[in-house]
Amino acid sequence: MSQQRASGTFQVKLSPLAPGDEVEQASGVGRMSLDKVFSGELQAHSKGVMIAFRTAVQGSAGYTALEQVTGTLAGRAGSFVLQHNGLMDRGAPSLLVQVVPDSGTDALQGLRGTMSIDIRDGQHFYSFDYTLDAPAD
Repeated sequence: MSQQRASGTFQVKLSPLAPGDEVEQASGVGRMSLDKVFSGELQAHSKGVMIAFRTAVQGSAGYTALEQVTGTLAGRAGSFVLQHNGLMDRGAPSLLVQVVPDSGTDALQGLRGTMSIDIRDGQHFYSFDYTLDAPAD
């Protein structure tokens, strides 16, 4: 099981979700749906939910998200879940996107890894460092 890297681009559509209960409405936390299409070495579609909070200080915010990714990676079909943890500290970003352990299905069982995201000139790029168990016979 050696470390591998997949890279490519993705398109994302974010749509606001209506506030839920009174706690969510009073907290200032917002929810968005995620709908992504990955191209490149990961050929996949994902759907998920993001929750976010923006502070009164310009450039400071936080978000977390979970998305289920379904498609093919290295020619192996299945799905897996990515968990995001992002912060902006007065404009300085930090982001950790990881595969939820044991979330891989079908030929992607045993998938582990982290994904980095880069946005340049309005286009989204990903780099996915992962390990994948050998296929079962």
